[in-house]
Amino acid sequence: MKSTFTSLFVFILLLAVGGCQKKTDAATLANPDVMHTSVRKLTDVMVHDVFSPPVASRVYAYANIAAYEALVPGYPNYQSLAGQLKNLKNLPKPDPGQAYCYPLASLRAFLTVGRTLTFSGDLVDEFEPQVYQKYKDAGLDEEVYNRSMAFGDSIGKKIMEWADQDGYRETRGRRYTVVNNPGKWQPTPPAYMDAIEPFWFKIRPFVLDSCSQFKPAVPSTFDVRKESDFYKEVMQVYETGNALTTEQKVIASFWDCNPFVMHNTGHVMYATKKISPGGHWINIAAVASKKAKADFMKSVETYALVSIALADGFISCWDEKYRSARIRPETVINNHIDKDWAPLLQTPPFPEYPSGHSVISTAAAVTLTSLYGDKFAYSDSTEVAFGLAPRQFTSFNQAAEEAAISRLYGGIHYMPAITNGQTEGQQVGDFVISKIKTRKSAKKPAQVAQVK
Repeated sequence: MKSTFTSLFVFILLLAVGGCQKKTDAATLANPDVMHTSVRKLTDVMVHDVFSPPVASRVYAYANIAAYEALVPGYPNYQSLAGQLKNLKNLPKPDPGQAYCYPLASLRAFLTVGRTLTFSGDLVDEFEPQVYQKYKDAGLDEEVYNRSMAFGDSIGKKIMEWADQDGYRETRGRRYTVVNNPGKWQPTPPAYMDAIEPFWFKIRPFVLDSCSQFKPAVPSTFDVRKESDFYKEVMQVYETGNALTTEQKVIASFWDCNPFVMHNTGHVMYATKKISPGGHWINIAAVASKKAKADFMKSVETYALVSIALADGFISCWDEKYRSARIRPETVINNHIDKDWAPLLQTPPFPEYPSGHSVISTAAAVTLTSLYGDKFAYSDSTEVAFGLAPRQFTSFNQAAEEAAISRLYGGIHYMPAITNGQTEGQQVGDFVISKIKTRKSAKKPAQVAQVK
């Protein structure tokens, strides 16, 4: 029995590396750590390039979809996303009867797309040889190596052709016209930056029927009379900000995720770079995959599904942001309550409603829960690189709830933007996992691969 089990294990492992040749270190070829390292590198490049949250989500989505599509031919129980994502079709196929190392192809596709969609391609160029050398050092046959790299290239090229048709180019260089109507968004201190991505609603969704499919409830009417609902919402932000506990300050800072924070020192203004909200959740996806000891395929599946939920979450959220164009608490409080008040966090340069972190965090949590279960405890070390201690969570939903309420503690959102944003994110996440089927089994991923 033991011998039979060992033979079966070897067979499955060889199948998992999708044709990687004998006389190689099969465990190295199928080790997902190299994918986790590559995803982290892409995050670092986007932090360096100061990508806005919506744009960063687009990069993650296309790069991780490319990784998934180059890997999936080596895993018979999984299926392509072609025909499931909008306008994704006719992807290249591997040559029948030929050996491939699909993990290598997956990395090649991921890094090719990541390089193309970021500014600092030289940083990817410096990193790539280290990735591929691992496969050479593991003894991968040269013909298989070259064939796998070529297949990854072909997938990457096709994904970029698909990306080029999503409306992104048409939104470049278009600026938002600020209106002085009461209750409408105005640029905020300290840099009074232009509004970010005012035409993001024109980007083609990945799964959603349209950008307005899950349009949130209309926010309360702007009204600064003390008896109005809006004024009460403003006062909640003001009073909360004036009485923050140490823990609330820690929570707000942990989930800040503002890619470009401006600082004033005398007459000098400078900026610090941070991870985006989507980047934070991509790192949580990595944490979950590692803790669950997910193999290469499930790790890539996780990145792809979370990336899609994040990308569609931003498209949905940004659609409402520029429809309601809601004024930020800082502006209202300075104009009507306390001219010297400042929020704990720097107000990001786009309209207030709904809360982007509430939308995308909830959507990501829904997706991760479908893959790893509801009782998945983990330590989130994402912000350690930015000088903050790890935080412990008993579930992805708990983390999403904390991310959402952090926006009230930070003084940058009214409560309805948070609660209605969570509802919108739940709808987006539910829709994504209901529409995308990565497994050929009729069972959902949560039923197939739940972590006990």
